[in-house]
Amino acid sequence: MASEEELFASVDALLNEEAQLPPPAERARLREAAGITQARLAAALKTTTQSVKNWENGRSEPKSPRLDAYQRLLDGWAAKYPAHGTLAVPAPVVAPQPEVPEVFAGPAAAHVLRETAAPQAPAVQAAPKRPAARPATSRRSAAKKTAKPATDPRFPHGPLAVLDSDGSAYGTDGIVLDCPATTVPELVEWTLRESGLGAAKLNRYGKDSDPLIVLTAAAAVKLGLPERLEGHEQRRSLRLPEDHPVVKQVAKAKWQLTQRGFGPWARVYRKAQGRERQCVQLAILSWDALDERSWPGVAEMEPADIARVLGVYATRVITPRGSTAVSGLELMTALRPPTKAVRDEKTGNWVSGHNAGSLGTEPMDPAPPEATPEHPVVVNSGWTRGFLNEEAYQWVRPVDMLSDEECTLPFAVGLDLNTAFLAAAARLVVGLSAPDHFRAPKFNPKIPGSWLADLSPIELDPRLPSPFSPDGTRPTGPAWYQTHTLAYAQELGHDVHPIEAYLRRETGAYLDPWHDRLKNAYVDTLADLGVAKDLSDAEFLAAMEHHRETDPALAAVLSAIKATVKGGVGKLRERPQGKSYKEGETWPALSRPTWRPDIRAAVISKARVNMHRKLNNMAKMTGLYPLAVLSDCVVYPSPGESPLDFLPYAASGKPQPGGFRLGPTPGLAKLEGVQSMLWAVDLMEKGLNPARHIKGGDAVLDEGE
Repeated sequence: MASEEELFASVDALLNEEAQLPPPAERARLREAAGITQARLAAALKTTTQSVKNWENGRSEPKSPRLDAYQRLLDGWAAKYPAHGTLAVPAPVVAPQPEVPEVFAGPAAAHVLRETAAPQAPAVQAAPKRPAARPATSRRSAAKKTAKPATDPRFPHGPLAVLDSDGSAYGTDGIVLDCPATTVPELVEWTLRESGLGAAKLNRYGKDSDPLIVLTAAAAVKLGLPERLEGHEQRRSLRLPEDHPVVKQVAKAKWQLTQRGFGPWARVYRKAQGRERQCVQLAILSWDALDERSWPGVAEMEPADIARVLGVYATRVITPRGSTAVSGLELMTALRPPTKAVRDEKTGNWVSGHNAGSLGTEPMDPAPPEATPEHPVVVNSGWTRGFLNEEAYQWVRPVDMLSDEECTLPFAVGLDLNTAFLAAAARLVVGLSAPDHFRAPKFNPKIPGSWLADLSPIELDPRLPSPFSPDGTRPTGPAWYQTHTLAYAQELGHDVHPIEAYLRRETGAYLDPWHDRLKNAYVDTLADLGVAKDLSDAEFLAAMEHHRETDPALAAVLSAIKATVKGGVGKLRERPQGKSYKEGETWPALSRPTWRPDIRAAVISKARVNMHRKLNNMAKMTGLYPLAVLSDCVVYPSPGESPLDFLPYAASGKPQPGGFRLGPTPGLAKLEGVQSMLWAVDLMEKGLNPARHIKGGDAVLDEGE
């Protein structure tokens, strides 16, 4: 008979044995019976989909602590979904709940996701707790779906969430997460450890997008933040003082803030551990994080609708990291990362190396004529020989150049080019290396750079703006031009003889992926609003007339996409802010490799040249000349209220190539507005630009608005 000591030894041996999982085939059966995908299980167990596949085909086994969690999950499923012929223990009757794997139990399980109910769903399913308060945020509009890519198993709940004061974090596609955080550090920990939020990198050499948490005013107050920040001269300088309790909480929890501090867009981070980034982006709605000009009406929407708007933008463009201008600049870097892993030839180790086609990791000084007057390069060198003036058009035709026939036409019709700067960025070759100085170089239209040349002898039709200056006036002597401007002078048949130049030897189409992603975002969003590429011109005009009423949330996304284009280009030459700045000092933007005024000049130069080319072709084909041009908007005298009354069409009904064409893609035109010809002439006589006001009709005397 066995002794007590022997029995205890045998029991201890059993206790020390590792958990025995069911056979691989049974693991797969249980998961499928529960309706859980391999990707979702992988996300729950914080592993990869391939690992789950290996467990289910017997190629490998999980190790602790995943082994214990997996065992517990399988045991729960086995009780719930017994094999055929086995009786299950009856479970107590409870109210219906969404199915959640038991592995979510414990601290991480107390706050699992809830699915919001569709309008016709049973009441027992969780739904957003706040009713829609405005027509723009009705259930009908919030329930509209847009095409979405496959979910990354590492980020099962999408790129972002909008947190309300009751702890409901509204994500994309109707998901609502329970967030227990009552402080900012707790919110950051929850976001990184439990929320399942984030987005995959946009380039194989890039970095995943950090999760974004948007705080409603009530949520901000619950976390100890003021509802609003007051007392600052500029919105961009808004931030909490360093002695604020929330800032102290963040520091005490060993988290850090960026140099911009705790403002409308606050980044809370710790230094990365290995390849794992630890960073959360916060946006505070009541601190004007979502500028009304870029995100019209969004800040006033319900949390679920805000999540939908930002989610579509994040999926099609990038997870917001600040203003649309900041996001436009971040998108350039995300699509063209400055570094990639390369193998060291001497050691064989993988090290960080330059990613060809990118702008690199170090900021680059511009050539003096490409800089701004306050730039250290200019101030320290005493440069006095002029600057590039490649800006968008602001031109009005002199009233004395209007013909009697034009004045008798009843209407002035404004055409607006869709995302003109984006169209200009397509296949645009820019400089990637530092500029070199050349004396009396031979002009080469394929080399990006800045050229000093005299274009004043060139005679052009005065009824058109000069393509060589933003105000459309004829140059009066030598001036600095970007390559595209001189190339267009050549295209018009004139000899170009540069006096000197600053050129770049290394070149590339840096903005191509940026253009492609934003173009797709713009076209896809317009299509969702009912403006498809296959519409006839008449159908296109009709669809554009009411597209914003179709879905205000998607209309806001469209506005944000357009603001991303213009703001991103503008950020390439961000100037110093604040009254305390002194000429010759550096400012924060100069520390970025993306501070590249020459690239901005190249985009704007090409956009202005594209506009003049269309104006010139229109004059040749129709005999019509513009009344005014403002950036990407042009106003024509017209016999009717529609662009169809004056745009050139072939006998077949197809638009004539070379002029303005209607359509939803970048570079094509849409109707901006219609007013009477008398209205337009009246503004012109007052020195105002009809293109600025034709959309709304009302004009003010201050053209500097």
